[in-house]
Parts: sequence; C-alpha cells; structure tokens
Amino acid sequence: MHPRTLISAPELAASLDDPGLRIVDCRFDLADEQAGARAYEELHIRGAVYAHLHNDLAAPITPQTGRHPLPDPERFAATLGRWGIDNDSQVVVYDGGPGAMAARLWWMLRWLGHDKVAVLDGGFAGWQQHGGSTISGVSHYPATVFQSHEQPGITLDADQVQQGLAANELLLIDVRARPRYRGETEPLDKVAGHIPGAINLPFEKNLDAQGTFLPRETLAEQYRELMDANPGKQPCFMCGSGVTACHGLLAMEVAGIHGARLYPGSWSEWITDPNRAVAVGDSPD
Repeated sequence: MHPRTLISAPELAASLDDPGLRIVDCRFDLADEQAGARAYEELHIRGAVYAHLHNDLAAPITPQTGRHPLPDPERFAATLGRWGIDNDSQVVVYDGGPGAMAARLWWMLRWLGHDKVAVLDGGFAGWQQHGGSTISGVSHYPATVFQSHEQPGITLDADQVQQGLAANELLLIDVRARPRYRGETEPLDKVAGHIPGAINLPFEKNLDAQGTFLPRETLAEQYRELMDANPGKQPCFMCGSGVTACHGLLAMEVAGIHGARLYPGSWSEWITDPNRAVAVGDSPD
C-alpha cells in the first residue's frame, strides 16, 4: 500500500483485516447533504466510519469565508481520535467514485502531518464492482488520540493568491468545470466567473472513462507540460470551496510532483470581497 496516494480495491481487500487499518467513507452530495450518510448506513465498506463534509471536514461558514473553510486543526485532530485514527494508523479514504470528496480528507490528514493515507481508486463503486466486503448500519473503531502536526506553508490565503498572481509567481489552477470557470453558469455561488490569471484544468481530466485515476506516467506528462509552460511558478489549486481542488493535489502527488499548494477559500471566498477582480470567458488574464 502506497502511504500517500492511491490504493486499488484488490489491494484494500487484501488488507481489510489489518488491525492498524482505518477506513473512512466520505460520500457526500452538495445538493442533498444527508444523502452520503444515508448511503453509508445502507451499505459501506466493512469497518468504515463516516465523515460528513460540512460537519467533520469543514468549519462553520462566516461572511468572510468560502463554503467549506478548514476546521480548527486541534478540533479536527479530536475528530480523528474519535474515529479511531492515531498517528500510526494507515488510513484509507473513499467516496462514491471519482475521489473528489475523499481527496479532501486525504489532503487534510497530510495537512496535520499524517502521510499514511491513501484514496481508494474508483471509490465505493469500484469496490462493489470488485465484490468487496460491505456492511450496513454504523461502524466504529476504538477511540484514540491523534496529535496534530500542522504543516506550514501548504495553503495560501486570498491576499497571498492576489500577490502571487500580481508578481507572476503563481500558477493558479482552477479545477471547476469549464462552464463555471468561463462564468456561463454558477449553480452554487453568488457570482460567476474566475480569478483573473487562473487557468482551468477540470479535475475530471485526472480520470479515465471508468472514473479511476490515469496512470502515473500520463498524469506526470499532463502536469509537467503545464509546469513547463509556466516556468518558475508555484502551483496552487482552487475550486469552488477548496474541496475538489484537493483532487488536483492528489493527482500531482500520484504523478510524483510535490510541493503544490491549496487555496482553501477558493472561488466562494474570493467573491466575498467585491473589491477582488472577477474574469469571465476563456482568457486567464
């Protein structure tokens, strides 16, 4: 099992009885915030606990934040302890399939200094196709203590994004769907468009037709090409609220390219200040 990126359904199935393994179900539907919990109670991977995006993986929204602000690190560490995750646990996270929600928890664990975490490639859909063991109801691990070791410098705030773009030092990658980036539609936020200077690379570009991640070599080619076209710039991922952006960070890690950052507030935070510029259309300028 690779501690920092992906695990396949067969690999997880072979490790399911490992006493040090902790599995977390991150299924979530932005249009129905209880749908993931219902699906979990109906059927989940044997042993898995449930992580609710709003309640567990985000802090309450304020007028100055985006839709999914990061929780207080110590509060999140306490949540991990309640789930039975300590600093020695091998964690596997999954969602319904493409990994966009699971990648958020993958990144948050690394944010607190825990590298022994992998995303289940293909998610619950892939697990079922493999014939993996499932159970209904609610599962628990014995509670423990997780010690937070917050990693400095892996996030940028709105001012740092603005300064980095102005200095031409930042490669800001917006992973939202192209119509949202272009400002043609906006189903979730009050303003449509994108941050001037951001480029668009929808997170689905990291996946194949089956919803699993592209091979490491293909992802490396995709991101190296992007980096080579923007020499000397620091890559930073964003989306609508800092969730699916983590999919890009995961893909870069799979590709063997390290050091990319996250703008956690993303578009939904950016637009809380009317003085921040907004762009529409294809041009990143």
